[in-house]
Amino acid sequence: MRRAAIVIVTYRRQGLLAELLDSVLGLTVAPWRVVVVDNENSAETARIVADFAARSDALWGVCEDDPDAAGGTSRAVYVGMETNTGGSGGFSEGVRRAFDLGAEWFWVMDDDVAVEPDGLETLARWSEEAEAVMGQRRDFDGGHFFWQHRFWPRLAIYNPLSRDAWRPGERYKLANALCFEGGFFSRGVVEKIGLPDARFFIYLDDAIYGYLASKVTPVYYVPDYVLSRRREVANQSVGSVRQLNSTSDMTRYYITRNRGHLARYFMLHGEYSPLGFALGTALTFAKELIRIAVVDREHLVSGMRRLVAGHRDARKILHDPSWEPMPPLA
Repeated sequence: MRRAAIVIVTYRRQGLLAELLDSVLGLTVAPWRVVVVDNENSAETARIVADFAARSDALWGVCEDDPDAAGGTSRAVYVGMETNTGGSGGFSEGVRRAFDLGAEWFWVMDDDVAVEPDGLETLARWSEEAEAVMGQRRDFDGGHFFWQHRFWPRLAIYNPLSRDAWRPGERYKLANALCFEGGFFSRGVVEKIGLPDARFFIYLDDAIYGYLASKVTPVYYVPDYVLSRRREVANQSVGSVRQLNSTSDMTRYYITRNRGHLARYFMLHGEYSPLGFALGTALTFAKELIRIAVVDREHLVSGMRRLVAGHRDARKILHDPSWEPMPPLA
């Protein structure tokens, strides 16, 4: 594995970002670049990244024999955004910047995680047989974090029946989604499907990116832990391994609004079903209403309003004649 870039998107969480960068310094394999996209464009964040650059270059050395396309040799790259583009815009810009610099692999993550010391080394082994890999995550309490690795395109929802347990001898599961909380993919994937779609702002941008990746290469979901979540989120357990996490009204809006973008991508691949999509929308509303009732009761009225507003805008996207997918970069 050559030229692996870690792409981090941050916004007003300097303490968590500093902890993440500290964990990066503990990696058993040095990343070629660490690209930090700052949606706040904060002087404090820039200082944290500059400090990390000095420490990482001292620890691993600068890349004098392997400069990037801009002639840089430091392992850290700070990208301050003029406006807050959300996680989607941040990952789109971060992958673009790393791609333009010459990265061959991209390990993407939010600022509220920490990498496992052998995380990149583990992914490097998987890179010998797969171009897109999703590793396991530990939750903030140290337990296993459940992730649904299969998506139902015709309903445009995560498959609620997907298994997260591992059978003896099962090396990996084939996924058709990714998560930008630890997703790992090659330059070849980016060349074929383009950058993450910044129009999502937040939510489901990673699911559709994994779906598109699965159209050009097998996406591996592997049993190895590569990072852990660091931010505690209010939640309610659902069964033995699943849970409903608290969320914001802003996120509720994008949960329903971004279904419009999902539908447009599924149309391109012949997997859009008007009836199935309507059923999936109803199931999405039901799940979000349960979430509000169980963990976000104080947002009953405001949350419902944002769900409806998002659905209304999703219909506009669904019928927008100017809509185009993200172009490939090859």
